Amino acid sequence: MPTVFTHPVVPLAIGLGLGRKLVPAPLLMCGVIGSVLPDLDVIAFRIGIPYAAEFGHRGFSHSLLFAFVVALLFACFYRFLQTNFLRAFLFLFIAVSSHGVLDTLTNGGLGIALLWPWSEHRYFMPLHPIEVSPLGMSRFLSERGLVVLKSEFLWVWLPAMAATSTMILARLALTLQSIGQPKAERFSPNGPFRAVAGYLDIMRLYKRRQ
Repeated sequence: MPTVFTHPVVPLAIGLGLGRKLVPAPLLMCGVIGSVLPDLDVIAFRIGIPYAAEFGHRGFSHSLLFAFVVALLFACFYRFLQTNFLRAFLFLFIAVSSHGVLDTLTNGGLGIALLWPWSEHRYFMPLHPIEVSPLGMSRFLSERGLVVLKSEFLWVWLPAMAATSTMILARLALTLQSIGQPKAERFSPNGPFRAVAGYLDIMRLYKRRQ
């Protein structure tokens, strides 16, 4: 599995990229917590549940159904999260389900029971470039831990930072495009397309200056 430092990267990247209007701070924090929640199943080792069992590590808690249920429950508190129900549900579902998806990209351990309870099969992606993180803290605080963090930075953090930067630039372009426009035009269905066009204009100007 990726480390506890890397699973929150997905909700953080989305939240920072979309901005506080779409992802308020309480919702973002809830997404961060939700992204690491599936790994509470490590207590299965303590109580004698086999790794390969459906309630073992990387079992039911890493499934899409688990993410759906968690997102549904937390979305009921959408007023506290300072958003609406649908936005809270979608953001939290992506945050929690991203945990299992990232784990399918690791190169060790058993696969992920993404489709539990319909299937107990453990899935891996065809490519799994992320070094699997050791479970014990003593093993993590070693040379092995540095290898894992380097792998996660390369395959998770860098793509996430690129995605966040792109979303921020798109929002900036949308803001620049809306300056001086009537309100009716600012919030028209063509807004996203104008944002993309504005982003491309910014990139063209940047290339000309180089």
